[in-house]
Amino acid sequence: MAQDLKDGIIDRFRTLPMSTSAVLIGRTNSDLVLNTLSVVIMMGTGFLVGWRVNTSPSEALAGVGLLLLFSYAFSWVMALLGMSVKSPEVINNASFMILFPLTFISNAFVQSQTLPSALETFANWNPVSALVQAVRELFGNTGTVPVPDAWPMQNAVLTVLIGTIVMLVVFVPLCIRKFASISSR
Repeated sequence: MAQDLKDGIIDRFRTLPMSTSAVLIGRTNSDLVLNTLSVVIMMGTGFLVGWRVNTSPSEALAGVGLLLLFSYAFSWVMALLGMSVKSPEVINNASFMILFPLTFISNAFVQSQTLPSALETFANWNPVSALVQAVRELFGNTGTVPVPDAWPMQNAVLTVLIGTIVMLVVFVPLCIRKFASISSR
């Protein structure tokens, strides 16, 4: 979005008789297509190196669907951020400041129980940790790692679904409003 705004592509869209939300929906849907391709490539690579799905095909599809739904909701967050910054270079730094702590202070790489207490609490309530736990459960790859007592970890799929719905309810209207104000200039 930041690059499109800088290059003037949005100005070209303003001249067309279409809904202001069409550009955003198209943009976030194209992100969804790219994310789907990425998931397929990562799963294929995982199969090559020994990763396996240990649940039913429907649960595995639910896991993929949950990943894609979360990424779709997060693309709306990033679209708002892209429209809020002055240049495309800033979006890289801003997204890094959001994604770095969420990813690295989660249960994606280490068990949250091995972290210092403050970081353990953050990791257990981190939406990325809930997503990781939910997908592990849906793929049947929980192993011998104990699930923390925190509510988001005990109810990971529900936590991700609620969080995703909240992100969509909050960020879709904010994006549309922001886009309308930008494109009316």
